[in-house]
Amino acid sequence: MFKTYTIQNDQRGLLFMKGSYTRYLQPGTYRFSIFTDVKVEVLDVTRPFEVPGKDLQLFLQDEQLRAGLEVIDVSDSEYVLLYEDGKFAGLYKAGKYAFWKGVKEYQTIRVNLLEPELPEHIDRSILPKLGNVAVQAYDVAAEEAGLLYYNNQLVRRLEPGKYYFWRGPIAVMVKTIDLRRQQLDMTGQEMLTEDKVALRLNFVCHYQVTDPLQTVRIRGMEEQIYVSLQLILREYVGTLKLDELLRMKQEIGAFVHKRLCERQGEYGVQFLSAGVKDIILPGEVKEILNTVLIAEKRAHANLITRREETASTRSLLNTAKLMDENATLMRLKELEHLEKICEKIGTISLTGSGGGLLEQLNVLLKPRSEA
Repeated sequence: MFKTYTIQNDQRGLLFMKGSYTRYLQPGTYRFSIFTDVKVEVLDVTRPFEVPGKDLQLFLQDEQLRAGLEVIDVSDSEYVLLYEDGKFAGLYKAGKYAFWKGVKEYQTIRVNLLEPELPEHIDRSILPKLGNVAVQAYDVAAEEAGLLYYNNQLVRRLEPGKYYFWRGPIAVMVKTIDLRRQQLDMTGQEMLTEDKVALRLNFVCHYQVTDPLQTVRIRGMEEQIYVSLQLILREYVGTLKLDELLRMKQEIGAFVHKRLCERQGEYGVQFLSAGVKDIILPGEVKEILNTVLIAEKRAHANLITRREETASTRSLLNTAKLMDENATLMRLKELEHLEKICEKIGTISLTGSGGGLLEQLNVLLKPRSEA
């Protein structure tokens, strides 16, 4: 009485006697007595070598079996990318793996996890098959700069693009810095002028990050710029009286911008502009200024009225002198007024005799020499 095992050409067998591995079986038919404690593990050569519950190292002691296997030993600090017949088959982490020779052609790419960034020769098309377990990705937009950290230590600056890193013993982080023009608003900032007038300023400045490596060293950069702006404004406004301040709005912005530019290297930015948006006065001061403004406008209006009246009188005097010296000019002026009078008369009715109206018109129309 026998137990028969048949191993096909695409299979291989492992013989176990009393639970212990004995030898490697090539394709063929094998018979064993039913009284013998024998077991044959049949494996598919198109699949990786794996025996459930058994360590691979046990089988590698068999030189005959070892010669038929492609063994891949992966250390703790690396990954191995396995290709079968030129096609990506999988990623293998630390451990030892075996594959049957002869059926498929195997190629491997070893990845050093102590250098986390993916090398250029790694085909990016396989990354979706790896998933987030083995690879992490970071995007740096066109208007940003990226800062690369390994284990919380700054390594280098990253230009815009997409970057891939292996997940391994080194922790990777990418911090992005916005390089676009930015605006800092100071709203309702209370100030005291030299003549002790309390007012509020709305101020704005624009800046742009030029040195991300310097900027990242400053904690709360925007808050620090705000404080610097506040101190510069207090210093300048405190030297001006209210009237001077209202006249010199443009000069305030120029002064603050110049002072900020002196310190822009400390922040790794370029200050583009600065200026006063609004000056908000207390209610009492506003009423006083309105009263003064109204009085000034009235005085100015009166001055203009008197100036125009003087000019008009001077013009009439000059006209009178000319007509007095020139009889023809006087006559033309009389005819001009007569024409204006006639334009306003619709009809002329004559009554009585003696031609009183006609005679008067005739007298008016005669040249002065004839009269």
